[in-house]
Amino acid sequence: MIRLMSIIYALAGPTLAGILITAALVMNMFTVKAMIVTAAIGFVVALPISWYVAKMINENA
Repeated sequence: MIRLMSIIYALAGPTLAGILITAALVMNMFTVKAMIVTAAIGFVVALPISWYVAKMINENA
């Protein structure tokens, strides 16, 4: 399951980080600190999401 989770995380992490960076830019937060914080939040939030998706795939496969 760890291998599947890491593959899903490799896709979900940058996707969520990109979504949050885009949201920050839309809210006129153009500072470097805002970009780093939103990207870090995206990568951290992707961990439990990728674990949950991998768990669901393993249970239903």
